[in-house]
This record gives sequence, structure tokens and C-alpha cells, in this order.
Amino acid sequence: MREQGYRWFRRWYSCLLLALTLGWSFMLAAMPQAQLETVKLSDGRFYVLYVPSSLPSSAAAPLVLMFHGGGGHAEQAAQAYGWQATADKYGFVLVFPNGSSRLPRARLATWNAGNCCGYARDEHIDDVAFVRQVIADVQRRVAVDPQRIFATGMSNGAMLSQRLACEMSDTFRAIAAVAGTDNTRQCPLQQPLSVLLIHAKDDTHVLYQGGAGKDAFRDDSKVTDFTSVPATLQRWRQRLQLSDVSAQTSTQPGAAFERYKSQDGRIELQLISTDTGGHSWPGSKPVRGKTPSTAIAANEQIWQFFARQR
Repeated sequence: MREQGYRWFRRWYSCLLLALTLGWSFMLAAMPQAQLETVKLSDGRFYVLYVPSSLPSSAAAPLVLMFHGGGGHAEQAAQAYGWQATADKYGFVLVFPNGSSRLPRARLATWNAGNCCGYARDEHIDDVAFVRQVIADVQRRVAVDPQRIFATGMSNGAMLSQRLACEMSDTFRAIAAVAGTDNTRQCPLQQPLSVLLIHAKDDTHVLYQGGAGKDAFRDDSKVTDFTSVPATLQRWRQRLQLSDVSAQTSTQPGAAFERYKSQDGRIELQLISTDTGGHSWPGSKPVRGKTPSTAIAANEQIWQFFARQR
């Protein structure tokens, strides 16, 4: 009799576990899953939108625009740098705009960042107007906090981010540039904003001390004599009127940090120099045989920098 009761209990317990497992599976399947959405604009250009499923629909969220490098495209950037996981973790709307190209689906695209680069520069593409159009379209679709709009980018996308800082300082609260220096032709800065620069000292595309490296482009006419990282930092210090008195420096294995702040603490300029990593995104997966620096995780550094700006 005791043996029959034990067998009955085991069957009951197994059925309960099966029911719970199936229940959780159905619940997870029913939960909305965030997806990348390609959005085409009226002029034929497009961007890729990512809205984390955990975002509350009633609250305005921060917006981060991530610009791919020269020769890349929006979908490539969405897959290469791990930004969806960062958006899920910290709760912000994420956009990957696509540059301009002669090719179908705008592959091998570039941005007009002033003196660089390629097709977008040579055809005088108005990427500032395009970015304004993208932001306006996103705001029609998702509740965005207008005080927390940020831009970041890789290489040519980093250069565009700095042009946007110059020409759209009324829109962006802060920008972060990875592996790309300031190659603007002018900087009509309307109001100060915070700027983060991340660059590897052994970059062979955009050389740390200035100029285009051997791996930049096979056709030198597609790029420019890149501004150095120290000169870029100095330009932003002058534009933001940040004095030497506010300078703070620190190091950790594989990286050095240089930071300046305004007197009221609202404006911040920071340079993170990694010892290695070349022309790549720190903390991301290897691309084209290049191993990114592991001294920092760029996404974490960038988001924490953005989150400090209030």
C-alpha cells in the first residue's frame, strides 16, 4: 500500500513539473520580443530601430543613435557591437541609421563628416538633415525624452557624431566617438554638450598622432589627412571652454583616462586611450582578424557617460 502511494506521488509530481514547464513556455512565448525594424523614409533612405520590450510605453525613454563606420551599414552595426543587449539592460531606444552609397541597399556606405569620407562627402550628402529626419520619425513612433538624445559611432560614424555635436548641439545632450577624430570643416556650436573620445594608440586606420594609416582605404582620395587625437581633444576643450584646472587623469591596465569638467559639473569631456585594439570597438568581438581591446567595454563606458549627463 505504501509502495502504491509512492508511485502515485511520483506520477503526480511529474505531471506538476510538466504543467509548470509548459506554462512557463507558453508565458515566455506570449511575452513580446523586441525585434529590429527597418524603417524607410520618404526620400528612400532608412534606419534600423530597436525598442526593448521592457520599456514602459507610458514613459519617455532616452534615445541613442549609433552610426556605423565607413564601408559598413546599419544591419552590420546592429550585429557587430552588442548594442541591443546594452539597450535591454539600461532601457533606451536604439537607432542604427544607414549612410549613403552607390550600391544596392546602400551597402559600403559612408557619412559626410566634413573632410571625410568617400561617396557621402564627395556627393555633398546632407547627413545633418537626414539625422534630424530620423529623430523626428522615431519621435512619432516612440516616446523619447528630448533631453536625453545621444549619438555614438565607429570611425567615420564617430566623425559624423562630432559633426552632429557641432551642428545639432540643440538636440544632442552628449556624443561618444570611437576610433574617429574631429574632421569637421566648421563647428557652429550653439550650446555646450558633453563629449567622450575613445581611441586605440595602435590604430592603423585613423592614426592616433594624425594622418591616414596604411589600412585606412586603398584609395587615399576617399579619406583625408585625419586630425590627431590630441588635436581633437584640444579642439573640444577650446569649444567647451574647459580649463586645465579641471583636468583629471587616471590609468588602469591597458587604458588611460583624461577628463575635464565645467565649473558647474554639467559639461564633461573625456578621452579614453587604449594601448591596443587597433581600429576596432573595445569589448566587442573580433572583426576582420582584428582583436579589440579588452581593457574597457566601450558600450558600458559610453552608456555610463551618457547616463551621467542630466
